[in-house]
Amino acid sequence: MSASLILLVAYKGASFAGFARQPQQKTVQGQLEAALKIILKREVETVGAGRTDSGVHALGQVVSCAITDDEHDSLNLFALRRSLEVLAGEDISLRALAFGPAAFSARFDALERTYRYRIFTGIERPLFLADFAWHVPRALDIEAMRQATEYAKGEHDFTSFCVKASADELKAQGLSLCREISALEIFEEEVLGEACLTIEVRGNAFLHSMVRTLVGTLVEIGSGQHNPAWMGEVIAAQSREAAGQTAPAAGLTFFRVRYPNGLFDN
Repeated sequence: MSASLILLVAYKGASFAGFARQPQQKTVQGQLEAALKIILKREVETVGAGRTDSGVHALGQVVSCAITDDEHDSLNLFALRRSLEVLAGEDISLRALAFGPAAFSARFDALERTYRYRIFTGIERPLFLADFAWHVPRALDIEAMRQATEYAKGEHDFTSFCVKASADELKAQGLSLCREISALEIFEEEVLGEACLTIEVRGNAFLHSMVRTLVGTLVEIGSGQHNPAWMGEVIAAQSREAAGQTAPAAGLTFFRVRYPNGLFDN
């Protein structure tokens, strides 16, 4: 293998058991690999920039796989994109395709990952955002939530925001649970005529359910259950029991991945 095929992938997460392949489960990675197997007429193993849980969506997931010189020379990216979309299923969209060097890894070459979480706070039931936002039918103190984000920015041990089984496994392997959040912003926006609160998180990497637990903790602060300084106490505790609830998967979207060469920046 002397080159790589790189895919910019979007998907609706509701019908998938997450991104990563799993036996007897419908997953995004499994669908893409099955489609590539038909096109390339061989087994294909892909690498994703990030693993998303069941029900989590993506607009900017990046997936890579190794290809041969002959495949590189014979593949037409426009035709390949159309074929992949047909074969992968209607809940997956191929936003862009590119060729890269053989050593490229969608996971290990990534500099920064961005997630967005949407919250619908209206008393009425959301319509267009129903499958893409968490309905919290009460007013939230946005300023208190913004104050709390200051405690989470930078590099910390985020054990409190990781699924306990995953945290225990990482610790058993001698791996660090420290991650760096470079930006954590909260802003209001309108999507298809429905107002929502969006939380954007950017960082080098994330732990299992880390973003959703951060959101759940921020919502408890915004609801008046805790003051903003509680976020710092939760981080210091390094225990999942110290943090807030895990926000529902449907509100989370894997939004963007940044690479050194500006891949897919446009």
